[in-house]
Amino acid sequence: MSKYLPTIGIEVHVELKTNTKIFSNSRNGYGSVVNSLTNVVDLGYPGTLPTLNEEVINLGIKAATVLNCKIRKEMHFDRKNYFYPDIPKNYQITQNDTPIGYDGYVEINDDGVMKKIYIEEMHIEEDTCKSTHRKDNTYLDFNRAGVPLIEIVTKPCMTTPNEAKLYLEKLRELLFYTDVSDCKMEEGSMRADANISLRKKESDPFGTKVEIKNIGSISNVKLSLEKEIARQEKMIDNNEPFKPQTRRFDSKLNDTVLMRVKETGNDYRYFPEPDIPFVIITDEMIENVKKTIPMLPDERREKYIELGISEINSNKLVQNRDLSDYMNNLLDEKIDFQTGANLLLGDISAYLNKEEKTIEETTLNKERFIDLVNNVSNKTISSKNLKDILETIMTKEDSIEKIISSSDIKNITDENLLTEVVDKIIEANPESVNDYKNGHDRAIKYLMGQIMKETKGGANPALVMSILKDKLDK
Repeated sequence: MSKYLPTIGIEVHVELKTNTKIFSNSRNGYGSVVNSLTNVVDLGYPGTLPTLNEEVINLGIKAATVLNCKIRKEMHFDRKNYFYPDIPKNYQITQNDTPIGYDGYVEINDDGVMKKIYIEEMHIEEDTCKSTHRKDNTYLDFNRAGVPLIEIVTKPCMTTPNEAKLYLEKLRELLFYTDVSDCKMEEGSMRADANISLRKKESDPFGTKVEIKNIGSISNVKLSLEKEIARQEKMIDNNEPFKPQTRRFDSKLNDTVLMRVKETGNDYRYFPEPDIPFVIITDEMIENVKKTIPMLPDERREKYIELGISEINSNKLVQNRDLSDYMNNLLDEKIDFQTGANLLLGDISAYLNKEEKTIEETTLNKERFIDLVNNVSNKTISSKNLKDILETIMTKEDSIEKIISSSDIKNITDENLLTEVVDKIIEANPESVNDYKNGHDRAIKYLMGQIMKETKGGANPALVMSILKDKLDK
C-alpha cells in the first residue's frame, strides 16, 4: 500500500480492423514482407492526396458507442506537425479539436467494488511507419504507415496499478468483441502509455507527471506502475526533485528506464487538414452501426449465470470468443447449460487445442451438440466414454446415438442393478469399510475399483460413487 496517493491516466492506441489503410488503398496487414504494403500516399510523395476510408468512421462510431462516449456529429481532421524519420510528410493526420468520441467511461469490477474509469476523448489518426534500431542504423518499414488508429485517453482518475490493469482488460474485451480491433499487443495493434504522479492527499495539487511509453503487455502496465510508484516514493522521501519525464518499461530489468526529460512542452502547430472535408455523422449512420454490435461480454456473463452456468465457467467462456459465440447459438434451447459449458471448456477445448482447430472447423453442429449434452446429462455417456468417442464426434457426421451404438459403449445406469453390486462389494470388504469410516480416503477408491472390476468397467462411475458414498455414510 502506497503512503502517497497515485494519480494514473492511460493513453491507448488501437489499430482498427479494416481491409485497407485510413487514407490510401494499401492493404492493412501484419507480418508481410517489409515495405510491401505501401503506395505513394503512405510514402508521403509530394502532390499525393488522402482519401478517407469510410469504414474507419464506422468503427470509430462503434468504439465510441461501446465506450459510452458522446459522438461528435461534425468533425474535421488536423495536421500534427513534427519532424521525425518515421513520418516523411513531416506531419501526422489526426484529430485535435474535434475527436469523434468524448466524455465516455468503462466500468471495472475491482474485487467486488464497481468503479467507472472516465474517458476524456477518443480520436482517429494514422499510424506512423515502424522504426527498427540496430547499432548505428535505423530501418523503416512503411507497412504500418497509414494504418488507422483510435487513441483513447482517460482522465487522471485511476489510483492503483490494478485499476489500470482492469481498465485495459475491459477495454481490450470490448474492442475485440465488437471487431473494432484484434487487440493483439504482441503484434502492436494495441499499445499503452501510462501517466503517473504522486501526492500526499487528494486535496494537494498533482505531483510531477511521468509518462511510461509503449508498454508491451497489460501485466507489464501494472508492473511498470508499481515500479514507478516505488521509485517516486523513494525520491520524494529523500527530497530529491525531478522534472517531468518520459520513461519506458524494460522487460529484462523489470523496471522503468529514463528516455528523456521534458524541459518544455511540444508545440505541434495543429491546424485543420486542408485536403480532407469536414465529416458529418448522421443519426442514421449511428443507428446502422449500433445494429452491428453483438452481445457484449458483461451481458453474456449475466446470461450464462442466469442459465445455470457457474461464474467461473461464464468468465472462461467469455475469454474464448469462439466458444462463447458457439454457446450463444444455444441460448434458446432447453439443455443443461452447465453440462454444455463443462463439455466446451473441458474435453472439447482440449481436443481443439491439440488439433489446432476452431469449433467451427469440426462436424459438431448445433443439433449434434444438443444430443451430446443430453446423453452426458442423463449419464448414457460417462466421462471415460466421452474420451473414447470424442474424436469420432468431432470428425464424423454420424448421429450421437449411432456413434454410441457402434462404439459398443458399456455404461450401466440401472440404479437397482448398481445398488446390488455395491451391496455385494461392501459386504465382501468390511476392512475397507472400517478404514473409510476411520477417515482413510483411499479406502473408497479401492471399493470403487472392486465395483468397476465386478461390472467389467461398464458401471457409470458418477452414479456408482453417489450410491457408494450414500451407503458408507449411513
